[in-house]
Amino acid sequence: MAVAKFVQGSILRHILTMSSTAAVGISALFVVDLLDMFFLSLLGEQELAAAVGYAGTISFFTTSIGIGLSIALGALVSRSIGAKEMKKAKRLLLNSAVVTLLISIVVAISVFLCIPELLSLVGATGKTAELAADYLYILVPSLPLICLAMALGSALRAVGDAKLSMISTLVGGGVNAIFDPIFIFMFAMGIEGAAVASVLARLAVLIVAARGVMVKHNLFGRFNKDHFIADLKPIFAIAGPAMLTNVATPIGNAVVTRAIADFGDSYVAGWAVLGRLIPVSFGMIFALSGAVGPIVGQNYGAQEFGRVKESLTRAIQFCSAYVVVVSVLLFVSRNQIVNVFDMKGDAAELILFFCSYIAIFFIFSGVLFVANASFNNLGKAKYSTLFNVGKATIGTIPFVYFGAKWGGVYGVLVGQAIGSIIFGVLGVLMAYRLVDKVRGLTEGQTKTSGVPQTARAEVVSEFDEELSLSSQSPLSSSCANMAMVTEEQDCEASNEIAELIGVKGKGPSTK
Repeated sequence: MAVAKFVQGSILRHILTMSSTAAVGISALFVVDLLDMFFLSLLGEQELAAAVGYAGTISFFTTSIGIGLSIALGALVSRSIGAKEMKKAKRLLLNSAVVTLLISIVVAISVFLCIPELLSLVGATGKTAELAADYLYILVPSLPLICLAMALGSALRAVGDAKLSMISTLVGGGVNAIFDPIFIFMFAMGIEGAAVASVLARLAVLIVAARGVMVKHNLFGRFNKDHFIADLKPIFAIAGPAMLTNVATPIGNAVVTRAIADFGDSYVAGWAVLGRLIPVSFGMIFALSGAVGPIVGQNYGAQEFGRVKESLTRAIQFCSAYVVVVSVLLFVSRNQIVNVFDMKGDAAELILFFCSYIAIFFIFSGVLFVANASFNNLGKAKYSTLFNVGKATIGTIPFVYFGAKWGGVYGVLVGQAIGSIIFGVLGVLMAYRLVDKVRGLTEGQTKTSGVPQTARAEVVSEFDEELSLSSQSPLSSSCANMAMVTEEQDCEASNEIAELIGVKGKGPSTK
């Protein structure tokens, strides 16, 4: 029986345990991506590195949809467990998994049919575009495998089994590492061999994660059509914004890739190496966003708001310290990185510039990851969407454009970093504000309606529009008051963000 293990004990210890185990698994897969780049560089064709860069941009877009779906599953399941509603947790897990599978199939088909056009959109041309297409035609059909695997891995983290979630990705990384050289060199398949190895790795991750969810934790219930239809609303209330939130990141990355492509394939090759190096170097920060979500979710479900705020503070402190250490390591080893991947000329210069001046600013991307995790698990996934879409558009496009215009290819990276700073700071300020607001509304509603301490979770369930499946009468004063609060908050989400930068909101009156 799963228990709410994060509602007591050291918050920092929970963060370190969840992040470290998740980081090992995540880094294992990204290390294999880095090995892909290394093995392909041994073939002596710079077009291969550039092709992986372009293909990675498209692949990043597709898997980000899966990440958004997994966030919804993890948020719903962790909050249900925190509120000690195991039957509801099983039901939401199964129905979220079905939604994940259906959406990923639709996305895979759509992207598969548009691969040449998408590659052209990000700037790929000639032989490089052909190589990238060969890679994607093999990899894209496996999207449902990795999306479902990520969703089930999120379910494992939601019940506190970060170790098994880590093992699933470690197994996938091991499979990829074994088959990469076999398909690339022994079967002389080149970039297509790297794609085949990645497909097998995705299948391995799914098998291990599914066994953990179904056998070890017995978290799957029976499918019920009526329950599925009823759960679509709370699922998409989080999954919709979460998908938009996560898709915004690869869109912003595509803007950067397109801007770099204007300066030539050599720079794109360097950017491709950085695209594999960044997740490996900062895997702990990527893991942090997934680790802090269940901790926030369970404490929110248990109404431990002090621990929710402490989770944010500790996560941000850990993020900052980690990025500083890794940035120093990247600076010290920058020349070795260039030599290992046999990068020369423009590609080498781009890598050296990033390791010397840009890596440190990943702190702000990390704190935005933490803020978004808190939004998703506090029932305000729309805030994640606003911040990530904002970062990918007004926080990226103008900064990258003018950066390229005034500073060349290096200005592109500087512009992207400036956008990260702005939205990272705004995101974390809003996260703290949201915790205080939810806490105040919950405690105020508890006092005025005379709800006992043991029933406070029910009050918050009424407040939370993502889980607004209240069984109370819609005519009750409690439901009416909370519905009014929810409506006003949704209408004023943008205004609240504007207030953080000193702009007066014009939302509806709260009188």
